[in-house]
Amino acid sequence: MNITAILEALQADVEAAGEGAEGATAQAVVRLGKLLQASVRVELLDALSEAAAELSDQLPSGRVEVRVAGTDVSLTFVRDQDEDAADVAPDEDSARITLRLPESLKAAAEAAAGREGVSLNGWLVRAVKRNLGERKMRGRRVFGYAQS
Repeated sequence: MNITAILEALQADVEAAGEGAEGATAQAVVRLGKLLQASVRVELLDALSEAAAELSDQLPSGRVEVRVAGTDVSLTFVRDQDEDAADVAPDEDSARITLRLPESLKAAAEAAAGREGVSLNGWLVRAVKRNLGERKMRGRRVFGYAQS
């Protein structure tokens, strides 16, 4: 999200509130709008950082990060690397299968895996586990899926 438009709208609102002012008062309103723009930028980033921390605490794994590139701010989910490896690590109980999919379904699955930042194989393993209702235990918390 580009926050420049939000900040410029705030500055315009402050300046509009000072319409009709003259001389030093008009100059003060313009300076106040610029000051508010800088202050709100910092406060907005702080609020997004707190939101990311709260969301991260509610996730069973991974975390949410606030990433800033110039005036663009994004909230990004970052998956734990060790969990990805554990989901698809081959062991003596693993099996290899050949799966034939329509090209459109394969493309959709690859896109979903890419959005989650995992391999297609890892994404398929998770999809199968999710549909079989497998639950994971981490500490004293139960993670899984509910179906009605």
